[in-house]
Amino acid sequence: MRWLNALIMLLFVALMLYATVGLPDHADPQAPANTHVSPTYIEDSVKDTHTPNIVTAVLADYRGYDTLGETIVIFTAGLACVLILMKRKER
Repeated sequence: MRWLNALIMLLFVALMLYATVGLPDHADPQAPANTHVSPTYIEDSVKDTHTPNIVTAVLADYRGYDTLGETIVIFTAGLACVLILMKRKER
């Protein structure tokens, strides 16, 4: 059984290492993610959103619903932690 677990883990590690070969170099300015959307945000954010801060424009305007969803998830997780800790104090 240990041999099977070790073999599965070794194959998984080999698969992950093989998958990283196709990734672009770290901080490569010519990576597809950097050449597609970033120039548009940099050039048009002030004109589109009337916000001088690019980070605020991206988070609050371009990705507003995504940021709202992330905030709800974090708030819910924090509330769950507080409720669990309060329940333990009652016992």
